Amino acid sequence: MSAPQRFRAAVEAGDIEAALLTLAPDITFHSPAVFQEYQGVETVSGLLRLVFETFEDFHYTDELAGDGDDPVHALIFTARVGDRSLEGLDLLRIGPDGLIADFTVMIRPLSGLIALAQAMGPRVEAAGLKSG
Repeated sequence: MSAPQRFRAAVEAGDIEAALLTLAPDITFHSPAVFQEYQGVETVSGLLRLVFETFEDFHYTDELAGDGDDPVHALIFTARVGDRSLEGLDLLRIGPDGLIADFTVMIRPLSGLIALAQAMGPRVEAAGLKSG
């Protein structure tokens, strides 16, 4: 089973710690809410733990896989933040070690993204997680 498949299975099982084991040590995370990226497994793991706590009714609905020199995988999801429903996509690029090396999240509609950013902002600040 590939790292993205293991990541999905762990998230769906509610096992964030198992999901984090699929991340490369030097992972880069691209947030849907801030321009600068987050670097390194410790920072990205902290951020994903907060996301895991923030999303409600999270479900992966579809999965797309590519191959070639730069393997990429997309996991499409639905979730809720408070009273806002949203759809999103986790774009996962796999490194040479087979782990997730680059993780980009895209979210729509704007009202869902704003709700997520408002819910996550204070949590990220309190946790001391820094982008860039």
